[in-house]
Amino acid sequence: MVNVLSLNKLTTKVCLLTAFLLISLVAGLNFGPANFTPGQVLNCLIASCDNPISEMVIWQVRVPRVLVALVAGMGLAITGAILQNTTRNPLADPYLFGIISGAGLGATLANLILGDELSITLPLAAFLGALFAITIVVFIAKALQRMEQLLLAGVAVSFMLSSITQFILYFGEPFATNRVIFWLMGSLARVEMSNFYVIATILLIAIAIIIALHRQIDALLLGDESAASLGVNVDQLRLLMLGLCAALSATIVAYCGGIGFVGLMIPHIVRQLIGVTTLKLVLGSALIGGSFLIWVDIIARSALTHAEIPIGIITSALGSIFFLFIMLRTRKTN
Repeated sequence: MVNVLSLNKLTTKVCLLTAFLLISLVAGLNFGPANFTPGQVLNCLIASCDNPISEMVIWQVRVPRVLVALVAGMGLAITGAILQNTTRNPLADPYLFGIISGAGLGATLANLILGDELSITLPLAAFLGALFAITIVVFIAKALQRMEQLLLAGVAVSFMLSSITQFILYFGEPFATNRVIFWLMGSLARVEMSNFYVIATILLIAIAIIIALHRQIDALLLGDESAASLGVNVDQLRLLMLGLCAALSATIVAYCGGIGFVGLMIPHIVRQLIGVTTLKLVLGSALIGGSFLIWVDIIARSALTHAEIPIGIITSALGSIFFLFIMLRTRKTN
């Protein structure tokens, strides 16, 4: 009876979050600098647009932005959830782990050297940068023989790679540098449908791998010794998850820039609403993370009349407040 009630509560919560996600998608298509009525938007989506301008704004600007915001929010939230579970650190986040800074460094080099000529190399360069950052973090933690120091090592590596990126930009060509700086703040202004397909593909692969290994990931929550006694290869699983998070974060950074703290905030909210086990955490993070970033993008392009706020600024502002809230809550608990 208790299990049935728990399942019904979970189903109700998932249905509500799914409904909110659908509302967010509709809102994302209706908000923006260009004024369209909901009827015009709906007519353009299911039939034909009234004029070429409406078709261009809706199909070439709003639809790609909303869909990329959806999968990017899902990906960042899931990445944060997996990092927190595999390291057993509630403050773990791609931004604090150095993954975002590493991916930003790789993408910055590719952007300055190649420009917009070879878009396929951008996610690859970002992935190599993220992999480089993760390698340094794990090497430092291994050298200290304390894997719980991963987060502190990640923060140090994040600052180091960010300083290298800033040094490169300082000596770069002014126009390219300005473009990269705006991109590093996080923006969906230049995304295309092809970006959505790439991020969605990596996201689906990541989710499939996580679902296949969810029991092993849950075992890590019991501690390394307990997980090993259950037959889990702890080091191999942790490295695999770190590499998976690096790949997913790097792909998102390559097209959307540096969007911080989504992976920190959303999993904490999901744990309070749904649960802590991997499957529940991934499902909730996907639904809430996608909705969250859609609304952040709506604010970014609608708050100011003649300008757009980089979404990384908004998420960082919210994330810093959330980070302080967690610290105060942890202090009161202790």
